[in-house]
Amino acid sequence: METKTDFSQISKSSNIMLHIIFTTLALLMLLPVVFVVIISFSSQNSIAENGYSFFPSELSLEAYKYVFSNGQSIMSSFLVSVIVTIGGTLLGSILMSTYAYVLSRKNFRYVKFFTVVALIPMLFSGGMVTNYLIMTTLLGLKDSLWALILPLLMSSFYIFVLKAFFQGFVPEAIIESAKVDGATEWQTFTKIVIPVGKPGIATIALFLTLGYWNDWFQAMLYIETQSKVPIQYLLIRMENTSNFLKQMSAYMGASVAEIAANMPSDTLKMAVVVIVVLPIALSYPYFQKYFVQGLTVGAVKE
Repeated sequence: METKTDFSQISKSSNIMLHIIFTTLALLMLLPVVFVVIISFSSQNSIAENGYSFFPSELSLEAYKYVFSNGQSIMSSFLVSVIVTIGGTLLGSILMSTYAYVLSRKNFRYVKFFTVVALIPMLFSGGMVTNYLIMTTLLGLKDSLWALILPLLMSSFYIFVLKAFFQGFVPEAIIESAKVDGATEWQTFTKIVIPVGKPGIATIALFLTLGYWNDWFQAMLYIETQSKVPIQYLLIRMENTSNFLKQMSAYMGASVAEIAANMPSDTLKMAVVVIVVLPIALSYPYFQKYFVQGLTVGAVKE
């Protein structure tokens, strides 16, 4: 009698070895993050004397004190980033998921036309000048929060990813049975497609969140009012100001040179990284289960 080998099972010793390997790799990936945090809490004198180290000779909060020295601007910019990130992620997820669902329906009459419409931005771009003129002259969104949301709102790549996800993991039989029961297209989408396609939508929402939170380029182009500047661009401004004073201290007066000498320029860069990354690191566990499910769903089939 022929016996079948079960390749899905591994020995206990191999399992332990794999756990050790992947645990070691995870710790190695966390090492740079820990290093950045330690440097952000180091003193400028410690770095000047001993360089970057896991064990600084002196700890200091000067970098964070400098960042939060103007607390009102920090909180205002942080609120702008939160509003733009949450609003853009929600709106982008809704628009792209509905667009992708329409493209995934084979009986949609204009599916070829809207597929080409979604494909064109992946192949051709109007360029930065054209985008700027449309946002400022045609739409009149100069110095508006919409100027931070609209440029990243739709992505052809994400639309096609969701389309493939809907086609692969939302059975056509379920949609047809919903039609037989008298459900409208909107009811089918909200009550059947979204629950089944939640892993794919959540994965795209995670990418949107990262894009909106880390974006500062749109603010540099369109935002002039200080109260509408997102946190990333504000921190970049502070870092540039610090570097400028450090470079020009030799050509300025004694008071400016003294301020530049006491400014935590090296630790400031690391503090900026920690402040920018921290909210995303805290929000990632919420998306993680959907993200992993979206990557593995359908990977194993009987």
